[in-house]
Amino acid sequence: MAEAYNTCIMDATQTDPGADWRETAFDLTRGIAAYCGCSLVGGLAKVIARHPQADVGNAFNHKQVACKLWARDKLFESCGARFGSIWIVGGWYGVLAAMLFDDPRFDIGAIESIDIDPGVAEVAKTLNERWKDRFRASTGDMYTLDYAGSRPDLVVNTSCEHIADLRAWLALLPPGTRVLLQSNDYFSEPTHIACVPSLEAFEQLAGLSEIAFAGALPMKKYTRFMLIGTV
Repeated sequence: MAEAYNTCIMDATQTDPGADWRETAFDLTRGIAAYCGCSLVGGLAKVIARHPQADVGNAFNHKQVACKLWARDKLFESCGARFGSIWIVGGWYGVLAAMLFDDPRFDIGAIESIDIDPGVAEVAKTLNERWKDRFRASTGDMYTLDYAGSRPDLVVNTSCEHIADLRAWLALLPPGTRVLLQSNDYFSEPTHIACVPSLEAFEQLAGLSEIAFAGALPMKKYTRFMLIGTV
């Protein structure tokens, strides 16, 4: 159910607005990682310590996490657990990759997180340091990648609202390639140049040959749409 991904936010008061939030966040995440034995949280602590410029507050806000949890669960339900190679284009800080590696349900050989921004690869590597033998972060344009030569088992794009011509990009993928796509109807965000008004419009825009899952996740300001299927 969609409600399961809408995390309840507890009331809290900032007691010391002058405190160094980054130092506090580092101590907090390091402590939580030690308590729960979670490599992902441990990776986040390292990011906070090593990359003061990283916008971790945005990358790990409850909406971002909820959408990725939803993607992870529906991927497992639709396509199973085993993937030899996954490419995540527009992978940013590698959060989705870290969440997939952290999920014991999955058996994943390797994940590559690819982003056009040269400033995010090192952050993604730090976050996924625990899985460095199976994780790669690279800088690249999704329009110039060799999909046919590399043949990843799954191509993930959770930022379709940023792509001017989704169909043209999908045409670069060999027929039969499995994809996980997300977009939204957050038209008021200036960087969103290709939002869709509904799930049906997203399906029509993508034009996938097969759809294993299609769904909508209502958020406070927008609705997130997702398709899992084959080009």
